[in-house]
Amino acid sequence: MAVAMVTTAVQQTPTIDEPVYVGTAASYLHEHRIRYNPEHPPLGKLVIGAGLALADPHYDPSFTGDQGQVGRHLLYASGNDPWRVMLWARLPVIVLTLAFGLVVFAFARELVGGAGAVLALALYAFSPDVIAHGSLATLDVLTAGFLLTSVWLLWRARRRPRLYVPLAGLAAGAALATRMSALAAVPVLLALAAWSVWQAAGPADRRGALARAAAGAGVLAAAAVAVVWASYLAVDPRLRWSPEQHVPVVHGLRALLVDLMPFPEAYRDGMRVQFGFENQPWQGYLFGRLYTGSLWYYLPAALLVKTPLGMLALWAAGAVAMVAVRRLRPAALYLFAPTAVLLVAAMTGSRDFGTRYAVFVPMFLAVAAAGVLAVRRRWAGAVAGALVLFAGASSVRTFPYYLPYSNEAFGGPAKTHLRLHDSNVDWGQDLGRLADRLRERYPGERIWLVYKGSGVPSYYGIEASDPRKVPVDTVRGLLVVSDSSVAKARGRLAELIDSSRSIDQVGHSITIYRR
Repeated sequence: MAVAMVTTAVQQTPTIDEPVYVGTAASYLHEHRIRYNPEHPPLGKLVIGAGLALADPHYDPSFTGDQGQVGRHLLYASGNDPWRVMLWARLPVIVLTLAFGLVVFAFARELVGGAGAVLALALYAFSPDVIAHGSLATLDVLTAGFLLTSVWLLWRARRRPRLYVPLAGLAAGAALATRMSALAAVPVLLALAAWSVWQAAGPADRRGALARAAAGAGVLAAAAVAVVWASYLAVDPRLRWSPEQHVPVVHGLRALLVDLMPFPEAYRDGMRVQFGFENQPWQGYLFGRLYTGSLWYYLPAALLVKTPLGMLALWAAGAVAMVAVRRLRPAALYLFAPTAVLLVAAMTGSRDFGTRYAVFVPMFLAVAAAGVLAVRRRWAGAVAGALVLFAGASSVRTFPYYLPYSNEAFGGPAKTHLRLHDSNVDWGQDLGRLADRLRERYPGERIWLVYKGSGVPSYYGIEASDPRKVPVDTVRGLLVVSDSSVAKARGRLAELIDSSRSIDQVGHSITIYRR
C-alpha cells in the first residue's frame, strides 16, 4: 500500500482541491492566521503543512488572490518545484493513512483474532478508494481515519472507560477539526461513549451507571471541543479571523445550529460557507446521465462501481456474520451505526462529486468483513481467502491509476468515465502524464485543450488553445479533453467532440481526439 501511494503521489499533478489546501497550509506556516478555506477546519491542513515545513517552499505573503489562486501561485509562480512541493505535502497524509490501517488491524484482531485482522488489513490496503485519496494532500481519508480510531477506542472503553473515552474524544475532535462532515457522527459517538461506560459498569453496579454514562458522553464531547479549539489556536493564538471570501447568511434551523456550536467564530463561519454550498445547483453525472441537483442513490451506485467485486462480497458476508454470530453482535453497533449515519448524511448532500465523500465505508467495512472468519463453516476461510485474492488482483491491475478505478463488472478503469465523473475519474491528476504523451507521440502538433483541473498546462510544456473560443471549423489537429468535461459537454464542445475521432487516452482521465 505504501508503494502504491508513494508511486501515485510522485506521478500525479495537483488535483482540483489540493492547491487550496496546500496554499492554505503555507499561509498558516508563514502568516499564522486563519484567512483562507474557512469551510474546512485547520487540522488537516496543519498535517499537510508538516510536509511543507520540511520542503520549505518560497511563499509570497504579498499575493492577494483567493484561496484557489494562492495555491497555484505557490506552486507555479513563486519559483518552487511543484512536483517536490506536492510530494512533501502528500507524504504526511500517506503516513497517517498507513497508521489508520494499523487501527483496522487492531480493531479486527480484537473482534475475530489474527486471521481476521489480516483479512481486514488486506481489504483496507487494497481498497482503490483509500489508496487514491490517501495519496493526496486532501482531507477525506484523514477525517474517516480519525472517526474510525474514535470508534475503536470507544469499543475498548467497554473495559477501561477512564482511559479510552478521553482518547476517543481526542480522535473525534481530530475528525471535527479536519472536516465538518464529521459533525454528523457526533450524536452516534456520544451515544456509543455512554453505552461503553454503561457496559463497563457491569450488572452488579447499575445504580450509578446512568450518571457515569452521561459523564462519559460529556468527557468525549469536552475532549473533542478542546481539540477543535487547539487546532485554531495552533495556527493563531490570537484567533484573528478575517475571511478572504464571502460568508453567506443562513436562516432557520441552520442558523440556530451554527449559533449553538461551541467552536471558534471561524469554524461557525465555515459552517455557513458549507450551508451556502449546499444551496447551489451543482451538476452530477451517473451512468451517462447529466443532471442538476443530487440523486439520493448516487453514492451507493458509485460505491458499487468503484469497489472490487471480491471486496463487495466480503463486506456483505461480514455484515451478515456480525449480526448472526452472537459474540460479534455488540461490535455491530459500533461499526454499522457510524457508517450508516455518515452515509445517509453524505447521500443527502447536494454535491454528487465522488466516493471520496464515503471513503469511511471501505475503512469500517474492512473491519466488519473480518467477521466472516467467525462463521463456523469449514469452507469459510478458503472462500474468504479467495475473495481477498480476487479483490487484491483487481486493485493491483489498476496500478497506478487508482482514481479512475472501477471493477470488472463495469469494464474496469478504462470505462469509468462512461458512468461517473469528477473525483471518481478525472480530478486533474494527469496533466503531467498528458505532457509526456504529447511529447512522445505527437510532437509539433497543434493542441486544443479543455482541461479540468488546477494545474497550469504551460508549466508542463503544453502550449494549447481553448477550442470553445474559436469557430468550430478552425479547430484542426489534436483536441484534448478531460473526461469530466466530456461527460458534461454541451453546445460547441459537444459539437467538436462529435465531429472528432478518439485516438488516445491518458491515465483513463483525459481523451485525445483528432480533428
